[in-house]
Amino acid sequence: MKKYILDLTVTENIHLHANYVLIKLTQAAPLPEMLPGQFAEIRVDGSNTTFLRRPISINYVDRTKNEVWFLVQLVGDGTRKLATVQKGDIVNVVLPLGNGFTLPTDTSKKVLLVGGGVGTAPMLYLGEALLKMGCKPVFLLGARSKNDLLQLDEFARFGEVYTTTEDGSMGEKGYVTMHSILQQTRFDMIYTCGPKPMMMAVAKYAKANDIECEVSLENTMACGVGACLCCVEKTDEGHVCVCKEGPVFNIKKLLWQI
Repeated sequence: MKKYILDLTVTENIHLHANYVLIKLTQAAPLPEMLPGQFAEIRVDGSNTTFLRRPISINYVDRTKNEVWFLVQLVGDGTRKLATVQKGDIVNVVLPLGNGFTLPTDTSKKVLLVGGGVGTAPMLYLGEALLKMGCKPVFLLGARSKNDLLQLDEFARFGEVYTTTEDGSMGEKGYVTMHSILQQTRFDMIYTCGPKPMMMAVAKYAKANDIECEVSLENTMACGVGACLCCVEKTDEGHVCVCKEGPVFNIKKLLWQI
């Protein structure tokens, strides 16, 4: 897909949590086509310590308002500065980058979307895409506590939502791979994004149960176009750049010890 460098205007900056903001951006012209699972490289202006763009998953594309959403976790100087943008500010982005999720050809298949932490972000846009094609997804979202579970009302628009929290403050207590839905329902396809240990656990479950599974990797991606080589991952075809060949991979291609 063609890539664009765009100056987008902030329409909203919503503080969802002490460590998360939802930034919505638009432009006068229609936004380019973007696929679930793709990401953007966002320039951070006004920071003396931030020299590289920040890779952020495409959270959602609202075509009715011509908006693209980014769920940003505040983890360092770059994301904390990005989180200060206000309505009317200009944000420079490169998008869409990487390859998206593979949508099922059979809409009767039972599909599970598993997200952990800020890794829930790409699951929202994917969930809408699945529902539009007639495949109602099930969401399984995990976090440390109920305060870290984000956009639950948005997810509920597109499918059933199940949750886990490590402290038991919402949903079932424990990790996503411990949720009872995995014993109660046989899924045909699993998509997941989140911390690597979580994704590996989900991949292990999928492999053990002979379920197709795609993961969206969150390797450090400085350039977004495969030039800097800092996001390299081992696969069955050798070392590849996650930003260019991914970030979505079928677990069969990854050399994970699961």
